[in-house]
Amino acid sequence: MLTVTHNETVITYDLADLEAMDAVTIETETIWTEGTQSFTGVALAQVVADLDVTEGVLLASAINDYTVEIPLTDAVEGGPIIAYFNNGAPMSVRDKGPLWIVYPYDSDPKYQAETIYSRSIWQLNRIETRD
Repeated sequence: MLTVTHNETVITYDLADLEAMDAVTIETETIWTEGTQSFTGVALAQVVADLDVTEGVLLASAINDYTVEIPLTDAVEGGPIIAYFNNGAPMSVRDKGPLWIVYPYDSDPKYQAETIYSRSIWQLNRIETRD
């Protein structure tokens, strides 16, 4: 489901692995959905901490090889999550799943910017660290 690469370390997570981590739920509106949505997943900060990454950027890639750069400074407590549920249900590929990086857009005006929207990659399947 998700492959994370840092230097020579490669970690592959399936849904059960992600669900075993501390779950975070964000209630927010998005520019791609109607009304307030509930997203549940794992904090991007937790995945980064597990790799012991402290600087650089994350290259987040989707199933179709679309890739975005996410500064490591985005991976903070209360920041984006790697969502695996939307409104309590798994997301299909057709509905931007199975994984989607979701920011808490409604929690802070800084998350309501085009740069943040561009980092909100869906159909996520891999992350690679870069210095």
